[in-house]
Amino acid sequence: MARDADTIQAEIERARDALAVTVDELAFRANPTRIANQGKQAALGKLNQPNIKYALIGVGLVVGALILRKLLR
Repeated sequence: MARDADTIQAEIERARDALAVTVDELAFRANPTRIANQGKQAALGKLNQPNIKYALIGVGLVVGALILRKLLR
């Protein structure tokens, strides 16, 4: 059974609209700025946890003391 031109045109337009939505979604997901901001927020969330924050402060103090000790010798 042959389809008429109007039915084919309507199917093409629906397919085009669906493809446009898919392309827009992919563009949103692959946006480098959004990905970088999401990674930055995740890293800041980890660094603001008390056990990690205080461990990094302790390491910084030890490294600073070792540098001062080396410089003053």
